[in-house]
Formats: sequence, structure tokens, C-alpha cells
Amino acid sequence: MSQSPNVIVVTAANFQSVVIDGSFERPVLVDFWADWCAPCRMLMPMLAHLAEDYGGKFLLAKVNTEEEQALAAQFGIRSLPTVQLFREGKAVDEFMGALPEPQVREFLDRHIPRLSNSLLTQAQSLMASGDLAAARELLEQAKAEDPNNSKLALAEVQLTAARGDTTKALAELDSLPLDLVNDPEVAALRGQLRFASTAAEAASESDLQARLEADPKDSQARYQLAAIDVLRGDYASALEQLLELMKRDRAFEDDAGRKGMLAIFDMLDSSDELAARYRAKMMNALY
Repeated sequence: MSQSPNVIVVTAANFQSVVIDGSFERPVLVDFWADWCAPCRMLMPMLAHLAEDYGGKFLLAKVNTEEEQALAAQFGIRSLPTVQLFREGKAVDEFMGALPEPQVREFLDRHIPRLSNSLLTQAQSLMASGDLAAARELLEQAKAEDPNNSKLALAEVQLTAARGDTTKALAELDSLPLDLVNDPEVAALRGQLRFASTAAEAASESDLQARLEADPKDSQARYQLAAIDVLRGDYASALEQLLELMKRDRAFEDDAGRKGMLAIFDMLDSSDELAARYRAKMMNALY
């Protein structure tokens, strides 16, 4: 059992003082578990790691439901593991099952503000406005404040991309921490960088248009035009070009039309009407 001051075993005898009263001082994450529950055993070490990683910004309280059945019943625990977050004397949020670490961090960050995340948001705003030097200073400050915040690694890739070094940014993406591999922002940035790389090697837009008018089967010209459309934010035109490419030439650069459409979907909000419309068009063309 961990000897950390940020992880404690809770029973009916100390639940009031540790969880209820303690949650007025800092958030308390209560892990309801049982020894027979395999997902519980998977989740526990990760929660303990996060309790340390967050530097005491929350307390991890562990409740063995086999020994504390009354507590489990009191808080309506029907499946294991169930994790509840207490603030100011009451449960304010919960999740069930052994979620991956990025999702647990997202859960925690909704309730436990991190200064580094605030600095990160400011840095990204500065990148968007073109003040890359100031953005770099804020990222360095955030790293000094919270070196274990994995989101900072992605922000550094974004800064490299903002400087125009697409090749280096793509290499940095491949070196990101494992907990960011499936992050939607990573997928979106990877797509943007690949389109930027394609556009950088392309002829002028007018030359590409002329090539395509002369030969509608010119897959390279069509793909490069789509990349240029992406860079200027004209996703509708890019998707239309890529859809046509997918219909005409699935063999071009290993199905670049379909993969390009998927990359744009990653860049758009999941509820975006344009993405929904072109997903349907893509599926109709495929099947």
C-alpha cells in the first residue's frame, strides 16, 4: 500500500473526516474497488501515479467495497471500479471502468485547474497572433511550473509548426509521449502538417488548375490543390477534390484521397455539418 500523503485507505470510520470534510480543502477522488475486480487492479496504480503527478492537488481515497459494503451502498455503487470526485462535501462527478490515463486526466482537469494549462492557453493564443517569442517564454514558464503536463509537448510541436519547420514538427509528433498518441489534437496537427508539406512542394495554384483542366486524371495536381485549400481553411473545396480523387484513383499514394478526407475530419469538430456531409459522401462512394 502506498505511503504517499496523497493516497489514503478510507473506511466507514474515517470517511467523514477524510472525504467529506477533507473535500472542503482540496478535491478528493474516491476509488471504489474490490480485490476480485481485474479492471480495479489495472486502474489503481495509474490513479496513484496521478495523485503524485498532480503534486497533492487532489487526495486519492481508496474504498475496498468488500470490506466497506455499507459505504458502497450509501453512494450507490453498482459496478466496479467506480470513481467519484468530491468537492465541498459532496460527489460532483464520477466515472466507471478502467479509463485510459488521458481520459482520467481530462476528468481531473475539469475540476482541478492547473496553472500550466492556463499558461498553455495563453501561449496558443500568442501563436495564433504570430507572437512566437512570447509564446515560447510562456511554454518555458509552464514547463518549469508543471514539467509532467504532457500537453506541453504537443504545444512545443505546434510552436515548431508555427515557425514553418514542417519536417521537424512531424518528427517531433512521432516522439510525443504515449499518452498523447490517440489525442484528437495530435491527429489534427499531423494532418495539417502533411498537407502543409504537400503544398510546399506544389506548383502555383494557377498552374495546378491548368494541369487539372487539361487532364482531369492528374491525381497529383488534384491532391496538391486540396492541400492548398486546406492551408487557407477552405475545407469544403479540399474535401470535394479529395472525394473526386478517391473516386478516380484509389491507388494514388496509397489511397491518399480517402486518407486525406479522414485527416480533414480530424481537423473539424465531430459535430461539424461539413464533416458529417462528406463522411456520408465518402461512405456512399466506397460502398
